[in-house]
Amino acid sequence: MIDHYLTIQKDGIVETEVKKSRFICSLKRVSTENEAKEFIQSVKKEHWKATHNCSAFVIGEKSEIKRSSDDGEPSGTAGIPMLEVLVKKNLVNIAVVVTRYFGGIKLGAGGLIRAYSHAVSHGIDSIGIVKGKLQQEIAVAITYPQLGKLQNYIENKQIVTKDTLFTDEVVVICLIDEEEIEAFEKNITELLNGQVNFAHGNKIYHEVLVS
Repeated sequence: MIDHYLTIQKDGIVETEVKKSRFICSLKRVSTENEAKEFIQSVKKEHWKATHNCSAFVIGEKSEIKRSSDDGEPSGTAGIPMLEVLVKKNLVNIAVVVTRYFGGIKLGAGGLIRAYSHAVSHGIDSIGIVKGKLQQEIAVAITYPQLGKLQNYIENKQIVTKDTLFTDEVVVICLIDEEEIEAFEKNITELLNGQVNFAHGNKIYHEVLVS
């Protein structure tokens, strides 16, 4: 598992206009090539009257799969510029389709490249990018009187908590970076005078909006 990744915050649709041509950018989080292809086909079906439905996607933790399509636009003026935006922003597991409704004014090769690149960049910026960071679930088991002290520590250190369980004791499930686990457990043990138990759960990705 990689220690972090970047992708879009959510699926979305963002429209721009260039010289009376409509450029509708549809963006979706995907995890497989089949998902990406199904998404592209769904957009093409929805916008079957459009002049073009150009696409690009990047799949895999290390961007193993990259594909693009000009869908009838002059070669290299749509799909590749769209894909380059995704690659430059280091995004993974994302598929984009830019639907063009021709407005009657030809843009030329350079104009098309700029229009399709801008449509994708603007779409991503409008929706937002998240960073998913790999963290360890650590269940911190304490007594009820200790909860306030632990909560203050967690708040001051801006530690992310996944859940808090209340039974005969309190269990606070924290998400901690791999390199900070030892220090976290040491600090909590000192804070609570050793009256604490730790249990490690799964390693999961926690996403935070970065732009």
